[in-house]
Amino acid sequence: MVFRKPPDGGWGWVIVVVSFFTQFLCYGSPLAVGVLYLEWLDAFGEGKGKTAWVGSLANGIGLLASPVCSICVSSFGARPVAIFSGFMVAGGLMMSSFAPNIYFLYVSYGIVVGLGCGLLYTATVTITCQYFDKRRGLALGLISTGSSVGLFIYAALQRELIELYGLDGCLLIVGALSLNILACGSLMRPLESLHSPPPEKACVDKVPDQYFVYHEKEKTVEENISILEKGYIDEKCTNTVPDCKQDSISNKNVLSSINVNEKDTYKKKVVEQTNFCKQLAKRKWQLYLTYWKETMVLFKNKVFSALFVAILLFDIGGFPPSLLMEDVARSANINEDDYYMPLISIIGIMTTVGKLILGILADFKWVNTLYLYVTTLLMTGVALFAIPFAKSYLTLAMLSGILGFLTGNWSIFPYVTTKTVGIEKLTHAYGILMFFAGLGNSLGPPIVGWFYDWTQEYDTAFYFSGFCVLLGGFLLLLAALPCWNACTNQSSKLPPNTYSYKVASNA
Repeated sequence: MVFRKPPDGGWGWVIVVVSFFTQFLCYGSPLAVGVLYLEWLDAFGEGKGKTAWVGSLANGIGLLASPVCSICVSSFGARPVAIFSGFMVAGGLMMSSFAPNIYFLYVSYGIVVGLGCGLLYTATVTITCQYFDKRRGLALGLISTGSSVGLFIYAALQRELIELYGLDGCLLIVGALSLNILACGSLMRPLESLHSPPPEKACVDKVPDQYFVYHEKEKTVEENISILEKGYIDEKCTNTVPDCKQDSISNKNVLSSINVNEKDTYKKKVVEQTNFCKQLAKRKWQLYLTYWKETMVLFKNKVFSALFVAILLFDIGGFPPSLLMEDVARSANINEDDYYMPLISIIGIMTTVGKLILGILADFKWVNTLYLYVTTLLMTGVALFAIPFAKSYLTLAMLSGILGFLTGNWSIFPYVTTKTVGIEKLTHAYGILMFFAGLGNSLGPPIVGWFYDWTQEYDTAFYFSGFCVLLGGFLLLLAALPCWNACTNQSSKLPPNTYSYKVASNA
């Protein structure tokens, strides 16, 4: 597929709108799962760590499967993947309404819904990056606010639906709303070149179609020979273009000698078909080897290596508040009369603001996006350390707003990844990084829940969370320091503001 130059507008704004609503509809319930978390605690009577697995799987499994999601989007395109994933999210939510125990929810809500969300996230980010270049930071910031707005609205919506229709009715209605993803996905028109013809497939890729005719008895020997001759010549032309004509003449002479009898002809065809099948298998194996070699090249880049550690530690420590903050408030015995707004809703609306502001800042040339991302990590760690000292609704609300704003750094993470490895390797590198982000999302809430089950308080858990985020931020800052310029031959050619990105793109 040959892509046009990103238009930075036009139909790209339609892509932004539908991607916004796609993330709104798919991530609204999983991000606001803290409301459902309290209901599941009461309904199934399991421990906090065990119950927290439902929400952590829903938000982490899609990221864990990011390499697979990236392959699906690259192979089938964003539109088919979005439509298929819409069915997954809606079906998983509706199945969860019939859950007889917590283990059923692990599959229906955690795995099915989580995997659907991961596919949709990869599809929306990939197609947005294809349509935007100069305004990519703004576009990514706009679409990523969809999940934050969904968190804000779904936190209140699910609570109201639970009061009116119960937990089961709430999940059925939310699942029905998710079917609107199908309409959004149908508008994700791929960015293709209308003038340049698609590249011709390699000869080895054509082998199954060329030789499938050998199994049809009604074909004559002459027709089979002509097809074999064409495939054989095409292969030779692909490997040695200058000698293509001479090989074509010699191959015709060789193939014409096969007409001695039909048995020899058939044997020759079988031998040739077997050889081409072996070449096909060898080619596929080489593709897998190339993928892993490219992966190893990425990890040779110190900035990329530090980035995957930072995103892992950030999600281990930074994700639990959005899931457990409601239970933190309940554990602090806060008076319900002082409870003006759900803390999850505050996190959601401030995440929206953070994604927009940070996305806009990322488009300024004087802003080093990597340092901006590091700053958000360090500030998040400090805010997590302050949670154990918050004993009133006002202080918890303020910390929820700060954490929500800083969590908006998700809008610039694709931008940082693109600047680090280049647009050509975005899908590959982003899938790897999202795998580690999903691992952090899956482990964070259960770890915090286990700390509570062990100590009967959240203080130790949030000290641990803050330490993880601070450690990841310092490691990334250390890898991005300009002092590494002295160790390279390119130090004099690269401006300090873009050094780490340039070196990363060379990797």
